[in-house]
Amino acid sequence: MSRRALTLLVASFLVLSLGIVGALMKVPYVVLSPGPTENTLGQVDKKPVITISGRQTFPTSGALSLVTVAYQGGPSSRIDLLTALRGWIDPDIAVVPEETIFPDTRSQKEVEEENTVEMTNSQDFATAAALSELKIPYRTVVSVVSTETGRPAHGKLLKGDEVTAVDGRPAGDVDSVAAAVKAVKPGTSLTFSVTRGKQQLEVAVPTVAGKEGTSVVGMAMQASYKFPFDVDINVGDVGGPSAGLIFSLGILDKLTPGELTGGMKIAGTGTIDPSGAVGPIGGIAQKMVGARKSGATVFLTPADNCAEALRSAPAGLRLVRAETLHETVAALDALRTGKGRVPSCTS
Repeated sequence: MSRRALTLLVASFLVLSLGIVGALMKVPYVVLSPGPTENTLGQVDKKPVITISGRQTFPTSGALSLVTVAYQGGPSSRIDLLTALRGWIDPDIAVVPEETIFPDTRSQKEVEEENTVEMTNSQDFATAAALSELKIPYRTVVSVVSTETGRPAHGKLLKGDEVTAVDGRPAGDVDSVAAAVKAVKPGTSLTFSVTRGKQQLEVAVPTVAGKEGTSVVGMAMQASYKFPFDVDINVGDVGGPSAGLIFSLGILDKLTPGELTGGMKIAGTGTIDPSGAVGPIGGIAQKMVGARKSGATVFLTPADNCAEALRSAPAGLRLVRAETLHETVAALDALRTGKGRVPSCTS
């Protein structure tokens, strides 16, 4: 065998060996890539993304699309080395350490379940924000999620109880209930007015000192909302809180005359709270790529993500800075009419 043939044979063997090793070696990384986009004014699986019942709605056009990030990997299904290497080469894909997405303190299943809960909460927050923007009243309900064994609330307050007042003061929201408990000295008894099924009850619960020395009763709470009409959001297998802003805009568009988009294809991201404040999200680079591939020309960008977005925005995608729902609606009005200021991401 000639030296050249031997060299080629050895090189081929080494390449084959590296390929086999790369295909078999699992690595603790997660590949993030552009996921599907869904137009909140359209349909998913032949069902409207947003359905409003019990209130007049109006025709819409264009697109208000939520964007997603797809991932490969995780503690229970680690990627191989070759997949990670391909991701490092592709500018549209990010490869991040596994613990970035799945912290050691939580399992992959727990993270996925948390994403599902966050998606549900974001839909409620989006509806609340849209109704607040339209000055449509709704009611906030504080519900007991669980009680801690050995603490005063255990056995007195039950899962599902709606807390309406504390010592005669309206509950308001979760923070106000927690503040009412902390405001008294440990050992003080508080009267919780609760709705349990069809019963209206007054439940006396003593307080004890917590780890920080302030009063606690040992219960976990969550806010839910009683809206004057039904808003149903169908997005299929999508989790996390980052579609909140787009949900709010889709609800607003359906509830108001005229067309918010002016026929444009708009995509965006951002969490939202009931007051309409827009919060930052992860995976902005991949989400922008997905938005552009779907045909979007405008991308609503949380203010705190602007600097990162500017570094990787695809050509042809205009970044509009979003800080609140109210300001975002005004920006879309300005884009549609050509009148007024459109806030943009700046470095």
